[in-house]
Amino acid sequence: MENTNRNVFGLHGITGMLIATVLLLSILAGLTVWGISAQQEVANKPYEITTPQAIKMNDTANSNLIKR
Repeated sequence: MENTNRNVFGLHGITGMLIATVLLLSILAGLTVWGISAQQEVANKPYEITTPQAIKMNDTANSNLIKR
């Protein structure tokens, strides 16, 4: 049986592999940029404690002392 339908540069060959590789690398780059920008945004907004003397150990009201 002769296989005359082979196509190295078809969607299932080298071209498909390159498309999949470029797609995965672009997703990786996008998520990396998104993660770095999220970290930079959070790093520019540190927490400020309004009255450090009012902090008590193991108290749920301590979250009310944080100014965002």
